[in-house]
Amino acid sequence: MNVVFITGCANGIGRHLATTFYQRGDAVIVTDIDEAGLHALTATWDTERILVARLDVRDQSSWQRIIDQALNRWGRIDIGLNVAGVLRTGYVTDFDPDDIDIVFDINVKGVLLGSRLLIAQMVRQGSGHLINIASLAGLSPVVGMSLYSASKFAVRAFTLAAAGELRHQGVRVSVICPDLVDTNMLTQQIDRPEAALSFSGSRTLTVDDVTRAVLHDALKLNRVEVMIPASRGWLGKIGNLFPSLTFRITDSLIKKGRQKQIWYTGRIKS
Repeated sequence: MNVVFITGCANGIGRHLATTFYQRGDAVIVTDIDEAGLHALTATWDTERILVARLDVRDQSSWQRIIDQALNRWGRIDIGLNVAGVLRTGYVTDFDPDDIDIVFDINVKGVLLGSRLLIAQMVRQGSGHLINIASLAGLSPVVGMSLYSASKFAVRAFTLAAAGELRHQGVRVSVICPDLVDTNMLTQQIDRPEAALSFSGSRTLTVDDVTRAVLHDALKLNRVEVMIPASRGWLGKIGNLFPSLTFRITDSLIKKGRQKQIWYTGRIKS
């Protein structure tokens, strides 16, 4: 039985990961700022194998308190998953300045605080695997989503640096970079034209796709960086090397993405 610490469990990817690890027989620390969502998720779960706790990822003392509770119960933390995140769209001249704090406090500061504390415990116990959820937006800048993209670049860079530091200390570190996933974050973007580029992929991922990447690519194969899908990830990396060239095809991708946004809008209304 592994002891698994997961953030952002009230919905989306975090909710699915928490359910999957619980069903596998693991002990799960189920956290989110949304307490009602946590209790709705875990109402029928065996309390011997779960620790349900409200976590504001921006607050180091909140992190430490829950980690201490987990250690008091199980004595270790084997897997840490930083999933919690927020999305704010907007062109660089239009986004709300308050969104800078919101996006970077949750997406970046929250991941760094949690990673630091979880890694410290894993180093002490001589084993563990930290997995941070970034995005393909952390591989190549996404116009119309500059704040979100910048935050995911930071998460990816931090995670890769940590992986390099810890490779001789028994602690494994991975970053998962998915394309658009069918969660409430997708719904947030449907009616935002500036977010059209994120809809330009050939298909929308599911939470199952991300969970498979966590279980197989990160935990089983010990891959440091996982891109979903790999083809679009490599395209993003190439685009990042040649931004001027990428800008030449941006307009056509935005047009494709906008058409998909309209399709999603019609599906929801029907």
